Amino acid sequence: MSQTFSVITPIDGSVLLECAYASDNQVAAALAAARDARRSWRSTTLVERTALVGRAVDWLVANKARAADAITRQIGRPISQSPGEIGGLAERARYMMAIADEGLSDIWPTPKAGFERFLRREPLGTVLVLAPWNYPFLTAINTLVPALIAGNTVILKHSSQTPLVAELFDEAFRSAGLPAGVFQILHLDHDATLKLVGAPEIDFVAFTGSVDGGRAVQQAAGRRFIGVGLELGGKDPAYVRNDADLPSAIDNLVDGAFFNAGQSCCAVERIYVHRRHYKDFVDGFVELTRAYRFGNPLDSKTNLGPMVRASAADSVRRQIAAAVTAGAKALIPAGHFAVDAPGSAYLAPQVLVGVDHTMSVMCDESFGPVIGIMPVNDDLDAVRLMNDSRYGLTASIWTRDRDAAIRLGEAIDTGTVFMNRCDYLDPALAWTGAKDSGRGVSLSVLGYAQLTRVKSFHLKG
Repeated sequence: MSQTFSVITPIDGSVLLECAYASDNQVAAALAAARDARRSWRSTTLVERTALVGRAVDWLVANKARAADAITRQIGRPISQSPGEIGGLAERARYMMAIADEGLSDIWPTPKAGFERFLRREPLGTVLVLAPWNYPFLTAINTLVPALIAGNTVILKHSSQTPLVAELFDEAFRSAGLPAGVFQILHLDHDATLKLVGAPEIDFVAFTGSVDGGRAVQQAAGRRFIGVGLELGGKDPAYVRNDADLPSAIDNLVDGAFFNAGQSCCAVERIYVHRRHYKDFVDGFVELTRAYRFGNPLDSKTNLGPMVRASAADSVRRQIAAAVTAGAKALIPAGHFAVDAPGSAYLAPQVLVGVDHTMSVMCDESFGPVIGIMPVNDDLDAVRLMNDSRYGLTASIWTRDRDAAIRLGEAIDTGTVFMNRCDYLDPALAWTGAKDSGRGVSLSVLGYAQLTRVKSFHLKG
């Protein structure tokens, strides 16, 4: 494989930095170090492990400015928004730390005379975390914290677009005083990553990325009986009911569609609006979209930056063009956002109407700043369209009727149902998906289950 790789910043297309890939010898050394550290790390008390992980989290919070700068320069998110990711990291990490005792405690069945019986959770061994670039701290922390607290050793392979994030994690855990081999990072290309997935020293793989990437990881792990957690794509729908608070729905859904330039697995990518509100909703949505400050993400006034790379932006441009050719209407006129530039990572947000499910923009993941909006007649119509997708990560329902939201949520094939909010991970709830959005669970008390194995103790008096 190539010995080095370059990170191209989407801000201006220049080379931000160059990094070295790990050699085969370095990978072997990392696997050996992780294996050697297992016994002493798992024998460390839960209180001690939690305290050490907490110190690393505190270090990242204290270095929030460095982390935010790394996010903005590597992926193009506005510097006005990047610090918020570290706030989210702290929220998730501290919640998982707080519930560790509950997530890892022994389970005691109903007492049986003459016997002592319980189930105990034990660490799996070495967990491999394959993290993406779009929320580089948040997506990684979902597994890093519970895996380490549960007594596993961890190897983090981050996206080649965000190596600085991996290095900040490494610095944080070193500063916290974790023993050698407990947490390590490796920079690898795709082939070397898949080879690592299949290594006998790896006991669990947590992957966040594309559906195709998830298939490749699952196949690479398929010859071994290990767990694989897959957080994959989304085409998340929203339904604005007849009784919705329209101004609130507009405000939240514009943000849900365009925050981080739409580059989120749980971004809102298609919206269905009751006919009663359709025109008013579309008019308000377009008005708010046109007010975005789209430009250089290093400018503190910018609230919408470029996509991660020009090729990603061009893919969304083609999706928009195909929809328009098929009869859709684009409501944000060309030239409204001056920095929009074909061939660059700067793609202006776009709102499409006249769309239907024969169009890619309503069926295939966009992962960019485009939204299609369709009118619907009623709840039945909305649920049918929301379920007409290969994905099932989140869905949001905008209504004043709590019972209706639960009833509709039960009918939607999705991992998370929101009412009057979207695009948010509550660490108290399981983050999971249906269909091609993946399998497995992160966050919540259930997040500890897939990172441990259960051992039964059956003792006769």
